[in-house]
Formats: sequence, structure tokens, C-alpha cells
Amino acid sequence: MAGGQPTSHTPGMTDPAGESDSPCIRSCCLDEVDVCIGCGRHVQEILRWSQAGPEERQAILGRAAARRDARPAFWFRLENP
Repeated sequence: MAGGQPTSHTPGMTDPAGESDSPCIRSCCLDEVDVCIGCGRHVQEILRWSQAGPEERQAILGRAAARRDARPAFWFRLENP
């Protein structure tokens, strides 16, 4: 999350409820509108993730993907320019 602090999930890690993997890619840093430049989720979606059900998680993932797609490629591919 903010300040480069990792979230409680690692890529591919199943959440505490065992329902689905977190989209966190451990490149956590919020932009000027509180969207993680790593996973594309808004800070409120990151905080909501552990309580969200499967349908809400799919909606969050869809919005995050749209945000990532709308950003310049370099935002999400810094390690492989």
C-alpha cells in the first residue's frame, strides 16, 4: 500500500478465508488518486478485499484491469521495459 508497504497478501496467496487469490503483486504504491500502481485496485478496494464475496471480488478485478489497461505500459512493466 502507501509508501511502498506490502499488503498482507503475496501473489498467488489464498486469502484467510481460502476463497481466492489476492491480485496483489507486491509492487504497492498508491498514485495521486489512491490507485495501486501494482495491481490497479483503489485503496478502498484493497481494504475491502478480505471481506468481499466472490461476485464483489470479480467486480473489483474487472475495475482494476480496466485501470491497468488505461495506464501507459511503463507503469506496469518497469522490470521488463
